[in-house]
Amino acid sequence: MEIERQFLVKTIPALPSEYESLRQGYVALLPEIRIRQNGDDRYTLTVKRGAGLVREEWETDISQEEFDSLAMRLCPDTLMIEKRRYRLPLADGYSAELHVHDGHLAGFSYVEVEFPTEAAAISFEPPSWFGREVTEDVRFSYGTLARKDGMEFVRQILKEPAVAASAINQDGYYKGIKL
Repeated sequence: MEIERQFLVKTIPALPSEYESLRQGYVALLPEIRIRQNGDDRYTLTVKRGAGLVREEWETDISQEEFDSLAMRLCPDTLMIEKRRYRLPLADGYSAELHVHDGHLAGFSYVEVEFPTEAAAISFEPPSWFGREVTEDVRFSYGTLARKDGMEFVRQILKEPAVAASAINQDGYYKGIKL
C-alpha cells in the first residue's frame, strides 16, 4: 500500500549535491507495471493499481538482463522517463522526493511525500515551495507522462485546474485525449 501526495513545484529549493539517477518505463498502464533503473546497479519491477491518495503497490528487484528485456517491450508510443530524485527533509519530519526530469520531460519537476497513514497525509501542510496539488488529478500519472507527447500533458496540467475522475468519459478520454 502506498499513501502519497503529489504536487507541482512552484520554486525549486536549494538542492543537495546527492541525488538518485532514475530511468523508468511502462510495460503496461492498467494496472501500471513499471520497470526502473536506480543508478548503475539496481533494477526493480513495480505493479501499482488505483489512483489518488491511496494505491496498491508491489515491488521486487529484477536483474539487469530482465530490465533490458522489458525495456524493449514498453507500451507503444511511450518513452523511458529520465529523472533525478532528490530527498529533502521537511520540518515536520517527513521527506520530500523532488523529481527533476531530463529527456522528453526536461524542464518539468514535481514533488511527492509518502505517509504512514491517510490521516497523516490529510493533515500534512505543504511548504511554500510546493505548487498546486495533483494527487487526485486523473491526468497526472507517470504512465501518461511517459507518452511521447508527455510534455503536452504537462502543459495542460499547468494551465488547467485538476480534473476529477468523473470528467473522464467511459472510454477513458478527457477533452478528446486518451488518458
